[in-house]
Amino acid sequence: MSVRVRFAPSPTGPLHMGGVRTALYNHLLARKAGGTFILRIEDTDQTRYVPGAEEYIREALDWCGLSPDESPWKGGPHGPYRQSERKDLYSGYVDQLIEADKAYYAFDTPEELDAMRERLKAAGVAAPAYNAVTREHMRNSLSLPADEVKARLANGEPYVVRLKVPRHEEVRFEDRIRGWVVVQSSHIDDKVLFKSDGMPTYHLANIVDDHLMAITHVVRGEEWLPSAPLHVLLYQAFGW
Repeated sequence: MSVRVRFAPSPTGPLHMGGVRTALYNHLLARKAGGTFILRIEDTDQTRYVPGAEEYIREALDWCGLSPDESPWKGGPHGPYRQSERKDLYSGYVDQLIEADKAYYAFDTPEELDAMRERLKAAGVAAPAYNAVTREHMRNSLSLPADEVKARLANGEPYVVRLKVPRHEEVRFEDRIRGWVVVQSSHIDDKVLFKSDGMPTYHLANIVDDHLMAITHVVRGEEWLPSAPLHVLLYQAFGW
């Protein structure tokens, strides 16, 4: 197996030292294993995009001697390497999850979501979440009649697509530092995968791109460890 690793920053400002460290570890692993170091620009959140940030990232990596083998400016067999240029690709994978009953449309307004959280807080729930319990009482394609869902979609009503997280399931994965990590799916909320603006969230785009770009090892900061169970569920939902 040829090692393929990636560094995937968001162009939201200058590259900080934590990002450089992550790039360094990925670069070193690729070089030691005779593999490939990939740079992917994760710019799905256009509201946080900072003009010039991508060029700064490029210059910073070059200055540190961490030039990637594949990137938006070098190209490669798995491009494009900017997520904003892969938008149409993601929508197909969202449709795949919906058809497999692994994801669903949600039509809740921000006000309705706020009301749900306040209602749960008043009932003593410490961390209100949109999950297998609360989704039954919200406006989505799991709780509404099929005809009504079709009508809402046909009328262009805004929606997001959420992952249908199993209610009682053990999620296991092996972290090279912490060992085996076990999380109950009841602690994972139904994360939004596709936003109302037609762009994927980080979670969906990250998993799809890692799969399509044949990434073999994920090396990133520990702050992403809480997201790993969700990503494992996504891999399972796709059957990868």
